[in-house]
Amino acid sequence: MHVVIGIDVGGSTTKIVGFREEAGKRELIEPMFVRATDPITSIYGAFGKFTSESGLALSDIDRVMITGVGSTYVSTPLYGLRCLRVPEFSCVGKGGIYLSGLEDTIVVSMGTGTAFIHATGDGLCDYLGGTGVGGGTLVGLSKKMLGMDNIDHIEQLCEEGDLAKVDLRVGDMSDHALFPEINHDLTASNFGKVSDLANRHDLALGIANMVSETIAMMAIFAARSYGIKTIVLTGNLTTIKPVREVFDSLEAHFGIRFVVPDKAQFGTVIGAALSRVEEGSEI
Repeated sequence: MHVVIGIDVGGSTTKIVGFREEAGKRELIEPMFVRATDPITSIYGAFGKFTSESGLALSDIDRVMITGVGSTYVSTPLYGLRCLRVPEFSCVGKGGIYLSGLEDTIVVSMGTGTAFIHATGDGLCDYLGGTGVGGGTLVGLSKKMLGMDNIDHIEQLCEEGDLAKVDLRVGDMSDHALFPEINHDLTASNFGKVSDLANRHDLALGIANMVSETIAMMAIFAARSYGIKTIVLTGNLTTIKPVREVFDSLEAHFGIRFVVPDKAQFGTVIGAALSRVEEGSEI
């Protein structure tokens, strides 16, 4: 039995996953993550926790594939194991293809910021670009406007929010009878109609909606360029209910299907573990 470990060192969390490879078969070992402000602490903490809970010995591990913005902090092999650094964007594509089972798609990685990858089943992972709007935007604006940076608490605030007190909709600017072909529920301007009566719940939902709509529309534009109708969403933001609801609400109007596969928040680290040796560089 050989085990390949993938580690994704992000801006706020480190994620880790493994694959057992035996007799031509590959088995996913349940992924996990740890939070730490120091990347080295989080890497070793994640590695120790993962190997302990998975019952792995160092002798079981064939190699470690490391990716993410914090991977540059790793300058020596972990516990003498063979370690390779692999490009993050190719990991995003590989992970999205593996989790979705699709052969041609746009993979969106929604982390602190957001990246867009055109990926195919034959290994193509083409980085299309990205935006600084992402989970960091959601948390940062919430901290400044609401005095709150706990994502679970922000999500709870959104439950009672009313976008009509925050966003300017198309219907606020046009007569439905004169323009029946237009979806009057679409946003014309995020925070373009903030009411004096808007409360913390409304503002929290407005922030989540703005972040989600920005990402969704950029993904839709990318998909249109390739004639693609299905977009795969990955990253931590996929676990946030108000974020997912925005993507669901846009599907019918734009003729696009957004897919959030199981374990979507671990897409990049799964892609790292799936990377071939020749795609990485020795640490």
